[in-house]
Amino acid sequence: MIAAFVTQQLLFNGVATGLVIGLIAMGIVLVYRATRVINFAVGNMGLVGSSLLALLVINYGVSFWAALPVALLVGMVFGAAVELIVVRRLFRAPRVILLVATVGVAQLAQAIIRSYPDVEGAGSRYPVAISGHWTLFGLRISGAQLAIVLVVPVVAIVLAFALNHTAFGKSVAASADNPELARLSGVNPKLVSTFVWVIAGLLSTLSMVLLSGQVGTIAGLENLGPITLARALVAAVLAGMVSFWRAVVAGVVIGIVEAVLRFNVLDQPGLIDFALFVVVLAAVMTKRRNARATDEVFAFAPKVAPVPERLRELWWVRHLSHIVLAVAVAAAIALPLLEPLPSRHLLYSTVLCFAICAASVVVITGWSGQLSLSQMTFAGGGALGAAALQRGVEIDVWILDGQAPPLPFAVSIVVSSLGVAAIAAIVGLGGLRTRGLMLAVTTFTLALAASQYLFQAPVLSDGNSVTVPFRRGEVFGVNLESQRTYYYACLVALVLVIAMLSRLRRTGIGRVTIAVRDNPTSAAAYTVPESTTRLRAFSLAGGVAALGGALLAGAIQSVPFGERFFLVDDSLRVVGMAVIGGIGSVIGAVVGAVWVVGLPAFFPDNELVPLFTSSIGLLAIVMYFPGGFIEIFYGARSAVFRWAERRHPELSTPAPRPSTPAVISRRSDGATPEVTLRATGVSVRFGGVLAVNDVTIEVRRDEVVGLIGTNGAGKTTLMDAFGGYVPSSGRFDLLGVDVTELSASKRAALGLGRTFQAARLFPELTVRETVQVALEGRRPTSLLATASFARRSSGVERQRRSDAEEIIGFLGLGRYADSFISEMSTGTRRIIELAGLLALDA
Repeated sequence: MIAAFVTQQLLFNGVATGLVIGLIAMGIVLVYRATRVINFAVGNMGLVGSSLLALLVINYGVSFWAALPVALLVGMVFGAAVELIVVRRLFRAPRVILLVATVGVAQLAQAIIRSYPDVEGAGSRYPVAISGHWTLFGLRISGAQLAIVLVVPVVAIVLAFALNHTAFGKSVAASADNPELARLSGVNPKLVSTFVWVIAGLLSTLSMVLLSGQVGTIAGLENLGPITLARALVAAVLAGMVSFWRAVVAGVVIGIVEAVLRFNVLDQPGLIDFALFVVVLAAVMTKRRNARATDEVFAFAPKVAPVPERLRELWWVRHLSHIVLAVAVAAAIALPLLEPLPSRHLLYSTVLCFAICAASVVVITGWSGQLSLSQMTFAGGGALGAAALQRGVEIDVWILDGQAPPLPFAVSIVVSSLGVAAIAAIVGLGGLRTRGLMLAVTTFTLALAASQYLFQAPVLSDGNSVTVPFRRGEVFGVNLESQRTYYYACLVALVLVIAMLSRLRRTGIGRVTIAVRDNPTSAAAYTVPESTTRLRAFSLAGGVAALGGALLAGAIQSVPFGERFFLVDDSLRVVGMAVIGGIGSVIGAVVGAVWVVGLPAFFPDNELVPLFTSSIGLLAIVMYFPGGFIEIFYGARSAVFRWAERRHPELSTPAPRPSTPAVISRRSDGATPEVTLRATGVSVRFGGVLAVNDVTIEVRRDEVVGLIGTNGAGKTTLMDAFGGYVPSSGRFDLLGVDVTELSASKRAALGLGRTFQAARLFPELTVRETVQVALEGRRPTSLLATASFARRSSGVERQRRSDAEEIIGFLGLGRYADSFISEMSTGTRRIIELAGLLALDA
């Protein structure tokens, strides 16, 4: 059907647009190849210079050819400034944090172009290098399109040659793969990074100049960056984040497909955005796992030092956090009583709802280490789903045809939140398959597809294109029509979310999530599966965001999915809230929501406040206060603990138990097979390199076997094959069981213990928490029981803490129990690793 409406002109227009998309994608690939970070500011960076070009030509009469070098130079200077001020300060930070910083840079670029004087004449045409139109071979070609066709291929050829066949290209590759080794070879990684960002600024500015010329009008120029970003990201993903030519080709294909769809499917303008999301999801699901992220330490999440054991005898010290929280809740209860205006009560409710949404970012980013840019999309899904359940969903699936009965207000919110959590799990199956930053790309395209297409589905929108009614009802007989009453309902919901997430963080759910974030390989050796753990965090975050979104819709009694909330920019805002408040703290999410949403409302006439609560504030926090505002509270808390220790010198840490812990059992009994471990015909290949070739080895009961060889002989690779950490051929038997097809975590659960050369363990966990992670192999923590505060989950947690204390005392680690692994020496970490094997009963 569509093929009948494909013309040469459509194809050419798609090629022209696609070439620009490819050029922007080249900038993404360039930065990723040099720094291993996805630059979400690549589109907006170019707007700084391209908007200036229009201003110079139209307002001040400067010729195009005089203004163009100025615009390109400004773009290069802006790229250099971003690198020198932001990227260089975060040079050793986790790539997720640097990606968040690029989001702040994108918002800053928007603020810069808004500060420019208005261009004279609302209908002015954007200046172009070549004016006029020509007809050639039946095609109508504009001067702007001709410039694109001439410029982009030349830039692609030059850039591809420079990166693949010159010393500079080799320096970029070396700096990205191993900065320390590159420095020893005479390459300055920071200088390379600066030069790369300068080129990125040039490419972005050139792209926006070419694209603006093709669009023609000045109106809406500031929207070109975000719109083209999604297309360019998809092209870069299809190029594997490495190939410039593949990025250009992918951009052209996207441009052609978009041109054809827009012409043939006029009644579904967001279909292309949904198609892009599906393409990204498929590309990520088929992408091979990347293990680079395992070397990162997520030290930007604020550390919460546990209460020292010797101070646990003091009641007020044990419950200090609860006391502070109670005071904050009391202040929140009194707030609407001091302010009688319903409009203020609505504002307070909005802040609380955004705090719940920001708490979901804490779970997925602060705990799991993955960046999701679609949390407000899940919030919108929760709001629209609750509204649909409240009015009664029409069912028309196969033999089912009818309308479900309407659900009460509160019930619809709960059911919708659970449903969105399940949907988030389905999305996460693809986005979480790879380690690193691909989840950010997947969720960004999801956010765009939802706002442009998915939210328009009749089952959600009920035929409305902008907003859906969502009336409040009653909860336990309490009418919620009053703004003050609804504020208290939101406050109760926020307190419950804080209590639930805080409990999850203190128990096994939070510990294993952070363990997988810090070191998925060691976590797998402690029976913790990486994919399942990340998926659980993503699903939980989606459900929490849906709850916040449904409550937010209830506050304004409608779901404005097309104009006010639940857009892509709102997802970026909640990321900013979490970072500003404290990326790893649920309480920090509340602080961030007050800062980002509350302050601009309290100071509506101040033009500086929105900047400090969005772009500039986000960048300042990331660069200079990485722990967020909550780090101030944690510092004060530690100071109080030190003061209490000085005031009570009589308190001492309980002496460790000298006997062998009862928790340690012995697997070596009469039932143990004679051959405990056997590998037959094992080979491991990395591309064309044969690292291990047809190895057969067995280990018998009560036997110690050493593996000796020169550096590079394949000893560690063979150990990785035994553990299931690398793909291999051959057969593995453990205690008489064939484990060849089992994952590393399942092999560990059967008794295969493993230590590692670097003994990194989990840098952001304490010694006690690390041992407790290993104890998860005996009885995993239940999410449902823990979240519902079930009595049996409390008993399991107490027993696990007691078991950890026994092992820690047995190995003489008592003085380090509350210290973080990152603070330990290599020798001490070796002993802690041994404690983990004892806890695992390997």
